[in-house]
Formats: sequence, structure tokens, C-alpha cells
Amino acid sequence: MTEKPTKSHGRKALRPTLKPRELLTPTPDLQGVWKAKIITLFPSAFPGVLGESLTGKALQEGLWQMETVDLRQFGIGKHRNVDDTPAGGGAGMVLRADVLGAAIEHTMAGVQGNWPLIYLSPRGRRMDQRMMQNLARCDGMTLLCGRFEGVDERVLEHYGVQEVSLGDFVMTGGEIAAQALIDATVRLIPGVLGNQASTEEESFSSGLLEHPQYTRPAEWNGRPIPDILMSGHHGRIEEWRHNKAKNITRERRPDVWEEYVSSQEDNAD
Repeated sequence: MTEKPTKSHGRKALRPTLKPRELLTPTPDLQGVWKAKIITLFPSAFPGVLGESLTGKALQEGLWQMETVDLRQFGIGKHRNVDDTPAGGGAGMVLRADVLGAAIEHTMAGVQGNWPLIYLSPRGRRMDQRMMQNLARCDGMTLLCGRFEGVDERVLEHYGVQEVSLGDFVMTGGEIAAQALIDATVRLIPGVLGNQASTEEESFSSGLLEHPQYTRPAEWNGRPIPDILMSGHHGRIEEWRHNKAKNITRERRPDVWEEYVSSQEDNAD
């Protein structure tokens, strides 16, 4: 099989121009930089929102990289078919094992270090902050975006693919879930957000949901900012925020609260 075209995103200089052009253009691999590889039938869906704001700026500055692999290029026959009817009958279509296998072999060639292969699937482990923290410490990751009724199970077994879910619902494909997973991971890479303290104080990082946030104006629609936040007493402010975080977590996410309490008890032992 001939080499398949890919689209790689990374460092790019910005210059004034009168002609519109693509936000990101192909660049060589940047050694030692965290990278996401995405196998998809819709490579044009990327970078999507990942090319905006801080993640887009970090992508252009080479703080992380992204490469899309067009699954259709590995299709079978004149029409590059990638799917077929389910064995045993049933509705819908299933992505073929031979097509997926060729795409995975191509995408994972030369990959080194801690590099998980992930399939976005509603039956997988639900995404959480701990997962993102672990993925941000990897050398990169490859994401397989499913379509139709899913993928041939033999592919998942053969390559030891990890299944990861955005939530307990079904979507038409894995591209949106892949972007969510990449966004939540990339923002934890040092330098992407600029202020690393932001990632340490937000929801789930401490095991709790985030405390309430306020900004100007000091009073809005008859609602003032809590006095404690205007006091300048950082110790009391921190205590107030921690208590608020605990109350919100206890009320809104009993499951997260139970896990937090359990972790505190374990640490006390």
C-alpha cells in the first residue's frame, strides 16, 4: 500500500496577508512535543474549535501537535468502501477490520513511548479529570473516531484499544468526543493556559467542583459580590472558597462528594 496522505498541525508563523488562507498548514514533527493523531472519515472536522482561542494559539506555537489520518484512504475497491453489513444480521453498517487495521498500522508506525490508542465509544470508561491528567503526561495519543454501528470487535482486541466515552448517550460519530478529549487534555500541558494555577483550582482537580466565581461590576442587578472576596484576607477567602466547593459538590454531585470523602479518609489513615 502506498503512503497515505495525512494532515499535520503544529508551529506556524503568522504574517499579514490580503488573501485568506488555512489557519494551519502541514509542518514537520516537533520532537518531544505532545501529539494527538486522529483516525477519522472527516479530517476536515479538525482542528475545528481546537484551532481557536488558547488551544489554537498553543497549536500554532508548537506546544502541542495534531495529525489527521483519513480513514477513507484505506478503503477497499474502486469506491474505497470502509464498512459492511453486521455479521449475523442487524441494522446499520460496521467499519471493516481490514480497513481499520491498515489505518492503525500506518498511524502508529514510528510511535514511541507512552502512547495510548483510544476508541471513542459510548460503552467505554467515561471521561474525567484524572483521565485527562494521565493523558497529558503521555507522549501523545491516537484517537479512532467511529461511525455507523461501530467497529469490528477484533480490531479492538488485536490492538488492545482503550474505549473512552464522552457520556451515557450515543452520537453519530466520535469526532466531537475526540475534540472534547483533546481539549480537556491539551489545556493541562504546561504553557498552554499561561497560568498553571488555573488548572489547579478548577472543578475536579482537587476532587471537588469549583467554587463560585465573581468579577466586576461590584454590584449587578442588586446582587453584590460577597464581602469576604473584597476583604483582601487571602486565608479567609481560601477557606470560604473551599467550603463553597464542598457544599456545591455535596448538593450537585453526590457521587463525586462520596469519592472525595473517601479519599480524605484514606489520606488520614
